[in-house]
Amino acid sequence: MSKIKSINPWTSKLLGEFDLLTQEQIDTKTDAAAKAFATWKDLPISDRAVLMKKAGKILRKNQEQYARLITAEMGKVIRESRAEVEKCAWACEYYADQTEGFLAPEEITLEDNKKANLFHQPLGVILAVMPWNFPFWQVFRFAAPTLMAGNTGILKHASNVPQCALAIESVFREAGFPEGVFQTFLIDSKATLALLDKEEVKAVSLTGSEKAGAAVAAAAGKNIKKSLLELGGSDPFIVLADADIEKAAEIAVKGRMVNFGQSCIAAKRFIIEESVFDAFLELFIEKLSQLKSGDPMDESSDYACMARPDLAAELFSQVKKSVEMGAKIILGSEQAKEGSAEFDPIILTDIAENSPAFTEELFGPVATLFKVKNEEEAIKLANVTEFGLGASLWTEDPKKGELLAAQIDSGAVFINAMVASQPGLPFGGIKKSGFGRELGRQGILEFVNTKTVYLG
Repeated sequence: MSKIKSINPWTSKLLGEFDLLTQEQIDTKTDAAAKAFATWKDLPISDRAVLMKKAGKILRKNQEQYARLITAEMGKVIRESRAEVEKCAWACEYYADQTEGFLAPEEITLEDNKKANLFHQPLGVILAVMPWNFPFWQVFRFAAPTLMAGNTGILKHASNVPQCALAIESVFREAGFPEGVFQTFLIDSKATLALLDKEEVKAVSLTGSEKAGAAVAAAAGKNIKKSLLELGGSDPFIVLADADIEKAAEIAVKGRMVNFGQSCIAAKRFIIEESVFDAFLELFIEKLSQLKSGDPMDESSDYACMARPDLAAELFSQVKKSVEMGAKIILGSEQAKEGSAEFDPIILTDIAENSPAFTEELFGPVATLFKVKNEEEAIKLANVTEFGLGASLWTEDPKKGELLAAQIDSGAVFINAMVASQPGLPFGGIKKSGFGRELGRQGILEFVNTKTVYLG
């Protein structure tokens, strides 16, 4: 039987091995999810809310345990892991409190004074294909609204975080959710796609790479099932001449280095007006150089390593090719440590338009800086990418900021702030960053049937 391995990327130590489910186990667990839906969907929202709030309390009670598990499996520094668990508890509480209002029937009065009502009803078993970079948050931002809407959930987590996947299932079990309402499936990609052929599975939510998104969306489309995709990003961080340069540089470093740069909405392309470019670059280098690397379990470490050695090697390869095509390294080195997940932060300038650093997502601590003449050129460069997830825009003129934000092709624009997700804000992208929305009211409506009942 094939196994999934959990390996600490900082120490390279094997943490555990887990058996993949057999086909018989997959069938049994999928049937359990469908049977659970038959009763879960009819449970009053208030009763679901009680259980979801219990899940939030369990997350807070065991915050340190879960945080250390996140850090051990994917290398996130412990302070960020604790914050991730706290954010999950926030999502549980948010949807416990808001779902009643979000899903309340809506009355429509038509032109002929006839009326209709809109009802929001759950779909059934929803499959979640989730990534390793925020191994708890990505799951809970799916699970909290999806389960509160009355659906049941199946989690196929990334293969390098099996312990996180199992721990999340245990949170819902301990909170008292009925058997089958939320289950972790330890399966491979082939078995994941096969789940979408099953009648019991009604829809899928995926956060991950373009390749994975395309494969899952194709399988869902073949079966005429709803899919929601949150894929890559190459988020622009635009600094205009009238911005608070000191503050912009401080947040720029945070935006690039959050989760060691392994975030779809991390600031990746820094687009700076030429009159403030040198000042920004100096501050950016200064503040980035002040960060401390070290053991991710160490409270004083600002960053540690990437989630796997192969991910570090891939990023080094993108940097090396970009340098060969003319890019300059202002900070850091393109020399990889063979077989290691360690990576020193890098700043690149003078980037050629057809190089990997210009056209591809750099999923790690590599910042690309671009000098532009004016606002018009900044927006044009921001929109060149095939991605469209988020953007950060810095200006001291609020009215100008809103006008320019409307011209940026992305799912979100944060003015004078770092792009970030939170329960109350719809989250998602356009172009190759995916489609659909998570979080907010829009997020819970993704996996419900909005039924029109016309009153004749």
